[in-house]
Amino acid sequence: NHNILLRYRCHGPPIRFTSVSSAEMHYISNELDGLRGGSDTVVVISIWSHFSTFPVQVYIRRLRHIRRAVIRLLNREPATLVLIRTANLQKLDPESSLFNSDWFSQQLDAVLRAMFKGLNVQLVDAWEMTLAHHHPHQLHPPPDIISNMVNFILTHICPVRRKRRRG
Repeated sequence: NHNILLRYRCHGPPIRFTSVSSAEMHYISNELDGLRGGSDTVVVISIWSHFSTFPVQVYIRRLRHIRRAVIRLLNREPATLVLIRTANLQKLDPESSLFNSDWFSQQLDAVLRAMFKGLNVQLVDAWEMTLAHHHPHQLHPPPDIISNMVNFILTHICPVRRKRRRG
């Protein structure tokens, strides 16, 4: 009805689940380089969780490539809307706390924010959204929080226009 195409891509390695074929994994920087961009294009990037079991240098290297690709995209088409979802808090039961921590996730989040500071991108602050909500922390936030994130994204895609006063 609205001529909208939504395309989801799983980012390239590292990845911690096996249900995705390697042929379906694409590096975000390559995907961004393949976009035409423009005022009718919205890009939402979420990348942090699969890097939480690797040294921060691996994450920094990946973010550098993504940052350069975002700059190239915005240079080609400055009207392209780029949103980047930050890390969020997660449930740390005895098993997952062996290989994850909110402290390290917060370090990754700080790196992400620093890497994209000063660029014409919008942050979807998942950290604050999960911290402020009454729901227990989960790696994959519950529907209420996802709904808040989607609503936030939509405020950038479909801004409310003021009605003109009749006078």
